[in-house]
Amino acid sequence: MIEIIACLALLTGTFFIAIAALGLARMPDIYSRAHAVTKATTLGMAGVLSASIAVFGSPGAELLVMLFVVLTNPVGAHMIARSAYLNGIPMTEMSILDEMKRAGEHGSVDHDTD
Repeated sequence: MIEIIACLALLTGTFFIAIAALGLARMPDIYSRAHAVTKATTLGMAGVLSASIAVFGSPGAELLVMLFVVLTNPVGAHMIARSAYLNGIPMTEMSILDEMKRAGEHGSVDHDTD
């Protein structure tokens, strides 16, 4: 029974990691790539580490790694996208809404472009 649970968790994690690789290859700009990779790799890593917990039965280090990645992965992707935006990396034509630009035009937001 433990082996079945571990196999399902490992397959789920591998699926999400493959989706992240596909998103990295197919998405058109840095903003979409950061979104696809962050979501999918976080879920993929959780699946693989859950399989490790199921097989080895000691959740200490795995849960600590999961917590660390869940807390830092979105922050890192946000900082990459923010620095790309502030450096003027354009969005694709498919991106129809740029709320930061619109807010900056109204003078309500001061972008720190120092």
